[in-house]
Amino acid sequence: MTNNSSNHQNHHGAGGYEDEIHSHHGTNSSSSGANTLNNNSKASSTTPSPLPPGLNNLYNSDADTAGSRQDSIEGDVCFPTVDDKDDQKGIDFDALEEYIQEEQRNHHNEHHPRRRRLSNMISDTRKLGSWYGDRLKHQQEETDVYRFTYYSPSEPSTIHARSISEIPSNGDQLSTMIKKGCFWIDVLCPTDAEMKAFSKIFHIHPLTAEDITMEEPREKCEVFKNYYFICFRSFDQDQYSINYLQPIGMYIIILKEGILTFHFRNMPHPYSVRKRIKQLKDYINVTPDWICYAILDDITDSFAPLIRMIEFEVDSIDELVLILKESEQSDMLRRIGYCRKRMMGLLRLLVSKADVIKTMIKRGESKATDGTRPALSSEVALYLGDVQDHIITMLQSLNHYEKISSRSHSNYLAQISIEMTQTNNEINDVLSKLTALGSVLIPMNLVTGLWGMNVIVPGQFREDLTWFFCIMCSILTFCVLSTLLMRYYKII
Repeated sequence: MTNNSSNHQNHHGAGGYEDEIHSHHGTNSSSSGANTLNNNSKASSTTPSPLPPGLNNLYNSDADTAGSRQDSIEGDVCFPTVDDKDDQKGIDFDALEEYIQEEQRNHHNEHHPRRRRLSNMISDTRKLGSWYGDRLKHQQEETDVYRFTYYSPSEPSTIHARSISEIPSNGDQLSTMIKKGCFWIDVLCPTDAEMKAFSKIFHIHPLTAEDITMEEPREKCEVFKNYYFICFRSFDQDQYSINYLQPIGMYIIILKEGILTFHFRNMPHPYSVRKRIKQLKDYINVTPDWICYAILDDITDSFAPLIRMIEFEVDSIDELVLILKESEQSDMLRRIGYCRKRMMGLLRLLVSKADVIKTMIKRGESKATDGTRPALSSEVALYLGDVQDHIITMLQSLNHYEKISSRSHSNYLAQISIEMTQTNNEINDVLSKLTALGSVLIPMNLVTGLWGMNVIVPGQFREDLTWFFCIMCSILTFCVLSTLLMRYYKII
């Protein structure tokens, strides 16, 4: 982009979408413009203190509004849009071609081989975040990847491009390709400027654009005037990644003419759906609602292998927890804890999916009176009901496995408690025997101590061993009687 456009966009931040509206009124009145300029210069002289380093990237409407009085109020709040029925009837093809031409001009002005950055078209270099979204959790890498994928049954193959302007081939127009029939545009890591362009072209509500940009983590199904908006979460399936099993949001916009999908990390579901469409192309009618069903079904099916693994692990733990020896149980507690942690993560991802499917089926049955919103066919509604059944079944299975693992955990702790009790009993038995032995030896030491004193004792002046053998016989008799008495009372 040029320096003037980049400075204009960086200055206005989140209010850039509305600045296009205000920019056409700049020359209406020179006197009012001068007064506004003076007022803005006075207001901009009082700038607030900077945010702490840890909060520089977080979106704060108060700080942004106070930092620049020239920002329009529409950039910080969601205000009612103008209800223009003519603009809401379909896709704005003029805006689409205008955006593509602008993007092509920007690429043509570059003097070096184009190495696309994922953020080269955003209006602000900061990555704005939200207290409610996951945007700041996933850092975008500077890499030259094909972020845009265009699929249509009328096209001979799927088109992968690094920007939306690269989708049409030489001599073709994207608007012409879209008019041919059902289309599907999949976008990886959309930038703020691209989301503004999509919002203008496809008449996407600002709330929807904000949910996508901020990576809204809550799964939901919302119905707008001309489209359905669905948030559905999958997970990172790379077992060697540090983000394994971490949630990944898939944002789906179902239009009457086609479907738009957005996600911020690579996932296999778009490719799997296109492969499925290719296999069933002769037997199905590819429509936007069917593509949405296929995406939701593929995301749901991706949970099945994990649940199967959890089933095997839970059964193994339940069988081994009571039969393993003490030397083999050191790893059992870790296995139980890791298995329960994985189950809690899957339950967190699956618990709200059934409500999303149910809401989509219910709201899809009510057709729009003006015909601008896509209708959900009865066949797709049946397929979505099957997806809902799968989700409910997996939830029931996970709850059952959670109960089994909880019982196994309790059994393991009980087993450890029993083993500790047995060890304490053995120690007590040994101590009781030692106590009994001491009870026998102490009187013997008393007797020998009495006859070993340096005083006159009985038998001291006898020359024979009569007294010695008498004393020894008395001690032995006491030992035998004490032992028999302890054996009688089962002390030893």
